[in-house]
Amino acid sequence: MQVFKGIKIVNGIAIGKIKIYKVPVYEIKEDLISDIAGELDRFEAARVKVQDQQNALAEQEVKDGREETAGIFEAHALMLDDDDLIDSCKELIGEGHTAEFAVRKGFEAAAEMFRNMDDPYFQARSADVIDLKNSMLDVLFGNDTESLQGKEPAILVAEDMAPSETVKLDKSLLLGLVTRLGSSNSHTAILARSMNLPTLIQCPDIADDWDGKFAILDGYNSCIYIEPEQEIIDKLTAKQKEDREKEAKLQELKGKPSVTKDGQKVRLYANIGGPKDINAVIENDAEGVGLFRSEFVYLNSKTDPSEDEQFAAYKKVLEALAPRLVIIRTCDIGADKTIDYMNLDKEDNPALGFRAVRICLSRPDFFKRQLRALLRASAFGNLGIMFPMIISKWEVQECKKILNECKEELVKEGVAIGKYEIGIMIETPAAALCADDLAEEVDFFSLGTNDLTQYTCAIDRQSANLERFADTHHPAVLRLIRETIEAGHRHNTWVGICGELGADPTLTETFLSMGVDELSVNPKSILPLRGNVRNVDLSGVKKNNNPEPKSESEVKEVKSEVKSEPAKGFWGRLFS
Repeated sequence: MQVFKGIKIVNGIAIGKIKIYKVPVYEIKEDLISDIAGELDRFEAARVKVQDQQNALAEQEVKDGREETAGIFEAHALMLDDDDLIDSCKELIGEGHTAEFAVRKGFEAAAEMFRNMDDPYFQARSADVIDLKNSMLDVLFGNDTESLQGKEPAILVAEDMAPSETVKLDKSLLLGLVTRLGSSNSHTAILARSMNLPTLIQCPDIADDWDGKFAILDGYNSCIYIEPEQEIIDKLTAKQKEDREKEAKLQELKGKPSVTKDGQKVRLYANIGGPKDINAVIENDAEGVGLFRSEFVYLNSKTDPSEDEQFAAYKKVLEALAPRLVIIRTCDIGADKTIDYMNLDKEDNPALGFRAVRICLSRPDFFKRQLRALLRASAFGNLGIMFPMIISKWEVQECKKILNECKEELVKEGVAIGKYEIGIMIETPAAALCADDLAEEVDFFSLGTNDLTQYTCAIDRQSANLERFADTHHPAVLRLIRETIEAGHRHNTWVGICGELGADPTLTETFLSMGVDELSVNPKSILPLRGNVRNVDLSGVKKNNNPEPKSESEVKEVKSEVKSEPAKGFWGRLFS
């Protein structure tokens, strides 16, 4: 028996024979050609075919209930319309090179540009460009990639896997995945998570002689056993059976209340990126949407989306999920999310720079387009409007002032506007420590624990080098979460969590004992989280009271009463 380590992407056990996945190596000639027009036609035909393939893959992902990963292939299709990339290839063909040579040169240059970026997220995008290069070469060479997987169920082992390669695999034959390269930020990792496929990356000891050998991939312990001993086989087979029984039981939780054994209710909402995620919300029985990342409406557009384009996206989600509450976060561009058409300056420290509400308040026309679209969409469902990266009361007041201006404009235009709640993200220590003041202005808080951890601990959450220092359970972060929940409840402002910590099973009981009102997580985490909630018993544990949503008039009445009371939170204790 041999044991080899890697980095796990997905927990789970895969048992079976290994299949080595080897992509073809193309010999591309550098001889010059004379039929430039014919070669340009070949290139364009391949580009259109690959673009059609990417759109078809996106549609299939949606049908299979993996809306999040459909966006990967939609982005690939858009990339094949990129003028700089396509023109660079056509220029090479114009110089007399073959379409194959032009694709290799042009796409590899674009990939190198991504690799040289500082941000790990964009570094990982270089793999997407190489994926498209390989797809283009497959078409130009007439290669059949479907035969690479084999015809028997197997643990697939490869140098690396591109998203298009992963999604084309026959899932009924795919037991697990092991790669020598790869990163936790890669789209292949995202695909593996969406398929709940036991996966190891960065396993350096992969060897060709593994092919056909019996193995067990142990995602829990980040290793793969080659020709394991019987004791290991028995132990991990039992673990695999236990996992499958747990998964079957999770399906039985659909339609059941998210309530603890002692009767404490918590709302379980989903985090989504757009209309493509509607089915995932419904399929996983989410009770609402706690975070609609509206920036993806901008990221998936080549130009600044119009008010009507935004309205169509928001309306579709609100209408489809009514009467569920759908909380839409206003544009959170900046930091690790940049858009060329917004012409943002390059910053040395973008996480602390011009982003989110700072951009919106500095570009009121840009902000008003989104707010008008949101208000128009409010007539078609149950809307929450949430402002990100708030650090002060005046920012909230300014956002509300612009929102009211938009509302007055629409009313004069005779546009129907429904009811809506207003909330803010608590994702900086400044916001958490000023929560008493901020709660006077809003109906709800949503704790963005990813950024709250980053800013509290001074740890760049995008840096792979800092992972060993990043303590997501840091007592300072948990204390700020508790302080925020308490402050919100003092002002009848309900409080949710929409960061990754919300789905952490080791913190479910902690958050419930703090009195959190809502947890918003990846759709696939809803049922496991509901199972955790229903197993919690807080009898005898001192808890904060969870306020029920109230009418607009009731909220105003309570907030006016609270304003006259002395602060009892962090500042009250500090100066008492």
